[in-house]
Amino acid sequence: MTKPINVLFLCTGNSARSILSEALMNDLGQGRFLGWSAGSHPSGAPHPDGLKELSKRGHRTDLYRSKSWDEFTQGAEMDIVVTVCDNAANEVCPVFPGGHVKVHWPAHDPAHIEPLEARQQAFAEVYDLCRARIEALIALPPKAISDKAALQAIAEIKA
Repeated sequence: MTKPINVLFLCTGNSARSILSEALMNDLGQGRFLGWSAGSHPSGAPHPDGLKELSKRGHRTDLYRSKSWDEFTQGAEMDIVVTVCDNAANEVCPVFPGGHVKVHWPAHDPAHIEPLEARQQAFAEVYDLCRARIEALIALPPKAISDKAALQAIAEIKA
């Protein structure tokens, strides 16, 4: 069996977009891809509306927690590092083990939208966007998995 492709999703707070992406990658990747997530300034907990959206879509939620990207400077080698927020994309990332490809797939932050109904709709939209991009990644031919241009082109997908 070949080693799974490790994909690390980075955001500032690691509470919404990166957590959604981690869950989607783990469920859609079927062991061929493993999803991870972290933040430069983790919020301490996944956003409750993000967990609600994951649960509504059939994902487990007990596996996910908000964590610092420092946890990934030792240990598993990442193959792909994806920033999902502009702030994290502009920060100086720590050095992660492995010869990873870094790309930016921006998504708006649904966490602070008011009122509640609008925030829940925003989480659903971000979920759909992340799912479309992850499905595109998983569908790439094996040679394209390490091609920065092919991976960055996925950012053009709009759900």
